[in-house]
Amino acid sequence: MQALKTIRMGGTPEAIGRQLGELARPVFAPYMAQSSAWAAVSRWRGHAFVQQLRAAAEQYFPAYVAELDAMAAALDWPAHDLFLWNCRGELIHNAPDGCTTLAARTDAAGGLIAHNEDGDPYLRGRCAVVEATPEGKPGFVSFYYPGSLPGHTFAASRAGVAQAINNVRIREPRAGVPRMILARAVLDAATLDDALALLRDTPRASGFHHTLGGIDAAGAVRVHSVEATAQRASIVEVGAPAGHANHLIHAGCENEAQIVTDSSRDRQARLADLLPALGAQPDGAAFVRTLQDRGGDGLPILRDDPHDPDDENTLATACMQIAPDGVRFDVWQDGARTLTMPVPRVA
Repeated sequence: MQALKTIRMGGTPEAIGRQLGELARPVFAPYMAQSSAWAAVSRWRGHAFVQQLRAAAEQYFPAYVAELDAMAAALDWPAHDLFLWNCRGELIHNAPDGCTTLAARTDAAGGLIAHNEDGDPYLRGRCAVVEATPEGKPGFVSFYYPGSLPGHTFAASRAGVAQAINNVRIREPRAGVPRMILARAVLDAATLDDALALLRDTPRASGFHHTLGGIDAAGAVRVHSVEATAQRASIVEVGAPAGHANHLIHAGCENEAQIVTDSSRDRQARLADLLPALGAQPDGAAFVRTLQDRGGDGLPILRDDPHDPDDENTLATACMQIAPDGVRFDVWQDGARTLTMPVPRVA
């Protein structure tokens, strides 16, 4: 697999959107042409629910709508179509975005978040890492899917906040801010507490699982598992090693209608088998090895089967180590580390 390129960009929302679109343009049209997800999402053109989603996004986060519209212009795509694509989790409940995330708070490593980014196999070798400096914001580094807002994958900001996202398949979305807009907003949060408040307090249209790590107001490293859905925001602090696949698992989730795929169920069960052997103080290498596991009786954690039942393959593995002075951001592809980047915290 071709190593991820790191592309720098910055400026106004319109400038960043234009640069994201220019980066995606060589691959975006053929990507959409082969995407069954886009075929399903495109049927929502002109629907009143989409208008409600855009109105909520414009009310709470107009800068990210502007970013999307500028991206669409650079891609030579209609703005309403690109907005649709960035609402795929609200519009098709079984959206083909997967992922497995591990997290822990350790004495030696501080906060640890490791993550398999699982997506459309067509995108193997066709994604990038963007290093963005938005005007008036801390700046961030994020894995980037062509044509999608940064943030809904894995990322670290210069506010010292690390985020990894897991798709959860919510059956009953509602009018509110689309989940990919919220994930993008976390990257501009000034502090970890601001990011958590944003996820807790903003009216949400569907749901994601966010693993968030950073520095609290007292200067301590903290890591949180956040199931932020249309019905509830469940925030659990992580200490001992924990894992999350692609369905809701926090207490209280029984009342929320969701799709649990065989792959998600099998990966969550396999994590339950593997994590106890890591002990209370794992390092990043142990987490990465766990995410590269192909064992177990069911579908594997590392996904490279072209016939994966969810149409997803592991595109990259990240390990983010969170310390008071910032985040160390490492990426693996095909079992080899291909990127190491310090993301220093700017007070």
